[in-house]
Amino acid sequence: MRVIHLDLDNTLIYSYKHVPKDAVGSPDVRGGEITACPGRCPGSRWISAEIYQGREISYITEKTQKLLRRLKEKCLIVPTTTRTQEQYDRIRLNTGGFEYALVCNGGVLLVNGVRDGVWYHRSRELVSGCAGEMRRAIGLLEREPLRKFELRFIEELFLFTKCGEPDTVTLNLKTRLDTGKVDIMRNGEKVYVVPKILNKGTAVQRFREYIGADEVIAAGDSEFDVPMAEAADVGIVPAGFCRKYAAEGDLTEMTGEDIFSEEMLVWMENYLSRKD
Repeated sequence: MRVIHLDLDNTLIYSYKHVPKDAVGSPDVRGGEITACPGRCPGSRWISAEIYQGREISYITEKTQKLLRRLKEKCLIVPTTTRTQEQYDRIRLNTGGFEYALVCNGGVLLVNGVRDGVWYHRSRELVSGCAGEMRRAIGLLEREPLRKFELRFIEELFLFTKCGEPDTVTLNLKTRLDTGKVDIMRNGEKVYVVPKILNKGTAVQRFREYIGADEVIAAGDSEFDVPMAEAADVGIVPAGFCRKYAAEGDLTEMTGEDIFSEEMLVWMENYLSRKD
């Protein structure tokens, strides 16, 4: 069995902030600048993929949809994301359902949308050795003057909040917490404290055993995706990824000449054709 793990945000779907103003189907956003990231071709047709509080906030390209539908006929595709189950459930890719999904950075396995209790119990066991460090992180973030959002202990697995000057906050956390036990990461103003064992690479290895996969392919774009790409037999990442995150292993970087979701899925389709 061949399994493909796909990150969601900036790998399959994109925030409205990253959709070019002149793209077909782009949102009519007012009062803020929309950043057209490299490779975001205005000619691509963008389709709403997520609605939150009555507003469209994420999009997928029409070509990505078509490629994903074709790929699902050949492989088991497993969305693998740091999103919570609630956030994941908001996404509508219109490519048919996914039998399996890994959410909460791999700590929660969904089977046809229902949480697998055994998987989650094992996740809690895996992170139990970091309980003391997570309590320390909670105390530090509760007193953090630069914090601008509630502190969330996601499924009692990892911490999330938002901060002003997130670089300052993450640097402070790295000097005061045991980075041998936890990872401190940021994404924009979002700040995370995550047990080292709770990463997408661990999730890929666990799912390989769970499903009996013969080959694992994975694609992602962020620091959260480094362990996943490294743990897979084939890891697909955006241009410049390896240098940016000091990623190791035999990873394949895309050229950056097209939207990552489209370029990555075309590469996978060609790869599977050669293998078959």
